[in-house]
Amino acid sequence: MSAPITLDGWYVYHEFRTIRWDRWKSLSEGEQHFVLREWNQFADEQRKLQDARQGSFGQFIIAGSKADLLVIHMRPTIEELSQLKAQMARTRLFSLSDSTYSYISVVELGGYNARPGVDIEQDEALQARLKPSMPTHSHICFYPMNKRRLGQDNWFMLSEEERREFMKAHGMIGRQYAGIVKQIISGSVGLDDWEWGVTLFANDPLQFKKLVYEMRFDESSARFAEFGPFYVGHQVDDRALGEWLIGVPETN
Repeated sequence: MSAPITLDGWYVYHEFRTIRWDRWKSLSEGEQHFVLREWNQFADEQRKLQDARQGSFGQFIIAGSKADLLVIHMRPTIEELSQLKAQMARTRLFSLSDSTYSYISVVELGGYNARPGVDIEQDEALQARLKPSMPTHSHICFYPMNKRRLGQDNWFMLSEEERREFMKAHGMIGRQYAGIVKQIISGSVGLDDWEWGVTLFANDPLQFKKLVYEMRFDESSARFAEFGPFYVGHQVDDRALGEWLIGVPETN
């Protein structure tokens, strides 16, 4: 049985952080603003690279106690993600926070997206999906997942035809949320502890619950899906991030 072909795009780095609030609150107001200005300069550099289609960047405040912040980078190579990791580690914001979770993967599409006779590198629509700009939706949900390998419910022992039928029904549910929820699926087999990372974007976070709940009743999820931790939050610009950290609207 041969493995299905996948189309792979940019590498993806999810970095989750918790703020060391004791250390943050011990800083003077001037020091806090210095930390934010330094981070804003770094973020501006990432947004310029995104505008130039050389990568992708987003920053998010995470709800709950699993993390406070999420930073997402997408780049053409693993080496570039490692350079970004070191660059972020040199900022004072990162010295005032701890990593609680990280995830490395690569944007993945099914091989069936490659139309016969079409050059993948020249297909603008396909390239936009393989090398996506960060969606502008206000909210985000991320979770890793596996396909189960247990007795009769072993996804990887199904025939191509069986997998296609399962995913057809699965896809029909997803299409009902077209224009409401945007998803970026990234493959992580051999790159991280889970097999896929799922990043969802929506303007209404309740749509994440509706979509995932509905998917639970789909046979491909009910029989074969194993889910890791869920993280949900909202996207912030530099000003909103500063206001969240300081507790009052930031002044320049």
